[in-house]
Amino acid sequence: MKELAHRALNLAQLKGAAYGDIRIIHLVTERIDVKNGVVEGLALHRDQGFGMRLLVDGAWGFASSSLLTLEEVERVIAQAVEIAKASALVKREGVELGPPEVHKDTYRTPVKIDPFSIPLEEKIALLLAADGEMRKVKGIAVAESGMTFIKEAQIFASTEGSYIEQEIIESGAGLEAMATSEDEVQTRSYPNSFGRHQATAGYEFIESMGLVENAQRTAEEAVALLTAKQCPSGITTLILGGSQLALQVHESCGHPIELDRVMGMEASYAGTSFLTLEKLGHFQYGSEIVNITADATLPGGLGTFGYDDEGVPAQRTPIVKGGLFVGYLTSRETATKIGQRSNGAMRADGWNRIPLIRMTNINLEPGEWTLEDLIADTEEGIFMDTNKSWSIDDKRLNFQFGTEIAYEIKKGKLGALLKNATYTGITPEFWGSCDAICKRDHWQIWGTPNCGKGQPSQSAHVGHGASPARFRNVRVGVMR
Repeated sequence: MKELAHRALNLAQLKGAAYGDIRIIHLVTERIDVKNGVVEGLALHRDQGFGMRLLVDGAWGFASSSLLTLEEVERVIAQAVEIAKASALVKREGVELGPPEVHKDTYRTPVKIDPFSIPLEEKIALLLAADGEMRKVKGIAVAESGMTFIKEAQIFASTEGSYIEQEIIESGAGLEAMATSEDEVQTRSYPNSFGRHQATAGYEFIESMGLVENAQRTAEEAVALLTAKQCPSGITTLILGGSQLALQVHESCGHPIELDRVMGMEASYAGTSFLTLEKLGHFQYGSEIVNITADATLPGGLGTFGYDDEGVPAQRTPIVKGGLFVGYLTSRETATKIGQRSNGAMRADGWNRIPLIRMTNINLEPGEWTLEDLIADTEEGIFMDTNKSWSIDDKRLNFQFGTEIAYEIKKGKLGALLKNATYTGITPEFWGSCDAICKRDHWQIWGTPNCGKGQPSQSAHVGHGASPARFRNVRVGVMR
């Protein structure tokens, strides 16, 4: 593969490319799904291919193939050159990549237990055991559980002289219990909603979840929600649990800091951004205690890697410091436009997709409170956790979120269970109302394996670290 990569890049230069890079990917994915005591799905998928990105006449051309032969490389290069020349005819300005990125390195996700070394029977047995615990609870109509494992081996090489080999390993699992009555359906998930919680880690991550140990409680909460009080409507104090706050960070901070969105280069699918260029270093995004970082170096984060798909090293970058907006997620091309160097946020969903600016691990840094003290310090409010629904406008300003579960807070104590809880807000006002964040003891990195962007659509795996936090004067419930 190394020889094939070097020959491809030499040929690209002979064909007129001022710059070129190649990504060769071998991907293995395993998925197991269990529903109501039955193994509903088993899949083992293998995929391989390469993609080449060439800069010709100041414009990009990209082409790819699943055939790893020199003859196919020649065809793909010719196609990418043709696309670049066609793009150059309508370019507004030429692409500038800034200083060269030259790295020779290897990176592998640190794992204690290779998930692909665990027998399939053992994985299925664990899911069936958790499934059985959920179905012990009267009122559960559907019990679902699943696991996903990914191993991606990638070679990146460029005409600047980079040659990087990476192996990224991901493990994920989750439970979902659905309770029904004559006129209602309620769902509880564990550890996170929408199927699973996932990380760059080995099978030890699955073992740490306690799927069986938490299955019955998860099901009992789903049943209890059927007869719970409806979430009230009004303006109140809101405490968000870590998993819900992770999605809040994803939607209202992670997406608007993608610099290609800001510059209108990626608008048709994912929208634009309210964090326009003149706001950098000047805009008060949140209160003084709000500090947000983009960190692709965090162990276990789903947005953790050694190098991005432009061969730029993983980095930790401040995004919001003391409430002030101070940084974007950038590529080599977009960073050059604002006089910076890329902070390594370019990633592609496979060998047949061109890299886009994607989130890494976008984290709300921890504060100083314990959750117990935070609740005790709240005279009246609502605690919400585990996302159920979300809606946000294309500039990432106006939003509404719903959660699976919520509790009243009365005189500093958790009170009645609430169902169908929702809250709404405007991004800078909402983060400006944040007056307390829990400490690192409560801080956790949550994996989001379904972040969509691009046309054709690409799904990115990103992470978000967060601990519970409090927000004042938030509108909750159904707006009247």
